[in-house]
Amino acid sequence: MGSAHRVHLQVGRTEVVRSSLHPVFSKVFTVDYYFEEVQRLRFEVYDTHGPSGFSCQEDDFLGGMECTLGQIVAQKKVTRPLLLKFGRNAGKSTITVIAEDISGNNGYVELSFRARKLDDKDLFSKSDPFLELYRVNDDQGLQLVYRTEVVKNNLNPVWEPFKVSLSSLCSCEETRPLKCLVWDYDSRGKHDFIGEFTTTFAEMQKVFREGQAQWDCVNPKYKQKRRSYKNSGAVILADLKFHRVYSFLDYIMGGCQIHFTVAIDFTASNGDPRNSCSLHYINPYQPNEYLKALVSVGEICQDYDSDKRFSALGFGARIPPKYEVSHDFAINFNPEDDECEGIQGVVEAYQNCLPRVQLYGPTNVAPIISKVARVAAAEERTGEASQYYILLILTDGVVTDMADTREAIVRASRLPMSIIIVGVGNADFTDMQVLDGDDGVLRSPRGEPALRDIVQFVPFRELKNASPTALAKCVLAEVPKQVVEYYSHRGLPPRGLGVPAGEASPGCTP
Repeated sequence: MGSAHRVHLQVGRTEVVRSSLHPVFSKVFTVDYYFEEVQRLRFEVYDTHGPSGFSCQEDDFLGGMECTLGQIVAQKKVTRPLLLKFGRNAGKSTITVIAEDISGNNGYVELSFRARKLDDKDLFSKSDPFLELYRVNDDQGLQLVYRTEVVKNNLNPVWEPFKVSLSSLCSCEETRPLKCLVWDYDSRGKHDFIGEFTTTFAEMQKVFREGQAQWDCVNPKYKQKRRSYKNSGAVILADLKFHRVYSFLDYIMGGCQIHFTVAIDFTASNGDPRNSCSLHYINPYQPNEYLKALVSVGEICQDYDSDKRFSALGFGARIPPKYEVSHDFAINFNPEDDECEGIQGVVEAYQNCLPRVQLYGPTNVAPIISKVARVAAAEERTGEASQYYILLILTDGVVTDMADTREAIVRASRLPMSIIIVGVGNADFTDMQVLDGDDGVLRSPRGEPALRDIVQFVPFRELKNASPTALAKCVLAEVPKQVVEYYSHRGLPPRGLGVPAGEASPGCTP
């Protein structure tokens, strides 16, 4: 899919509709829509001669259309002429593209239909039935949701099961009317109508639970003409599975509390706090690098923390009274309660702590990851989506205990926790990027893979002058996904939402 000045990447292709000049394609393309970007799309239509599903060099180009995703989204439905090469009109051909928002998608449905005693429409053999499922839109127009395969020469067909999202099935409104049509396939494209019935997804679930999921397949013409006419066969819903998919907001609104722990790097590589070059420089007039990072990142996190109390820990310093090195001390020096009131409380504890500790080393972060993981593991045993832990590590860079850290992260990937590492200062953060599993799965030294990607690395120097919104996007971009992944994997719904009968657990997110 290319044009002279722009290279297009093929997103996908529809099924082939045979012998038709007015095809309606059932294939749905799912594309991410970015409000702030211009996303150019190109649609090309071909007449195929080869076996279905294969692109053959001999396919005839029937015309193309270019527009932006924004145009389709704004108009919801766009009809444009198809153009041949050099912008010539392809006769009176048009293409219509319809856009729907599926971001509010809260699940998908697996359906499987069969039919019995369908009318025979063929002279020398039995009908070749296929089924079409439509939803009725607000303007009473029909939107094709799914078209089954054709079952040859059979009046009691069993069609293959299929999956559709709840939004494409019924726009997430379970009482929206749905229409099912059954046809006898004709290779010349003149399919014979066998019959139809109307239902809703709510009704499908009800009759399926009661074991009576069967509808008369009715041809209205026959019904009008013959008083004795009962039906042209029956359609049976052989199986229905409903997989709910929850969003981050569903969990938060269901009462899931997000608990933040801040961990600050007090190793000697940061420089002596009395020296103005130090990242920990105690400057009465303006915040040092750690405070800048702490405040800008912490304020974003604070919005999600219901009690606004942060656990605040330090690592890599010698601490009073005995001045032994600690890798997980409370910066308020209260081991019984390491929580501070809001970000301001953390800032005050940090400022009080700095003059009282001796910056030392090495930079070991595994102990703090393990400490938060122990709390998260206790929470995991409740079997509820009630507490999720985020560890915010502020560090000047190079981790000494890399092997232990990888091991700790891989273990933590099975728990309700995420780790955000903020790189402060100008060190080489290459090692840190390894922990952020974006370019491949993080593995422990023994080669065990992380169950999910839970680390987000943020180089603060690149975002120091960014707007709070840009910073928030960078820091918290992955968290909602990580929360949903964890609870989906465990099959836990948001609190206050039991899983009703007939629904699969949300373990399978599409």
